[in-house]
Amino acid sequence: MNTKALLQELKTSVLAILILAILLCGIYPVVVWGIAQLVFPRQANGSLINSNGRIIGSSLIGQPFSGECYFHPRPSAAGSDGYDATSSGGSNFGPLSQKLMEQVKERVSAYRTENNIPAGVPIPADAVTASASGLDPHISVQNAELQAARVAKARNIHENDIRESIRKFTEGTDLGFLGDSGVNVLKINLALDALTGKPNGSQ
Repeated sequence: MNTKALLQELKTSVLAILILAILLCGIYPVVVWGIAQLVFPRQANGSLINSNGRIIGSSLIGQPFSGECYFHPRPSAAGSDGYDATSSGGSNFGPLSQKLMEQVKERVSAYRTENNIPAGVPIPADAVTASASGLDPHISVQNAELQAARVAKARNIHENDIRESIRKFTEGTDLGFLGDSGVNVLKINLALDALTGKPNGSQ
């Protein structure tokens, strides 16, 4: 190949790279962003939740709740204290890990105590194990049902009202068959605060 042909090939390659860069790194992302903003702007911007004009979280990201009047989320291994959106991840303990077994036993005991669950009642796995992301915003319906009595007592309302809220905030499976139904913890806790008021010092 002579020098002229080589330069022509080089020119063609550089032009192809520039054109693809403009299309794939510029035009395509802008088009996708524009369509998302028009069709589903809330989801495209993080499914953020506002309360009294202030963003308090996202319906896609779990956060800690520990007060008796709140539904408690799934345990989290994201970050040193859990629920750290910048350190999403699981514990990486294997199923035969002694540390994991001890951790689960402690969580089962604490869960039974705080929710007054008799020894014979099975505890849902999501109540005592962290998700792969550590930021799962949902708990299983069974988990929510077992917490209902505690939440109702702490808020001084009828347990049936709590169970109605559970039904209202239960989200179905993806595409009708992927995964399991779950209750969005942040949404149901905010709804209960709106219904009965937020207890002082509760989180």
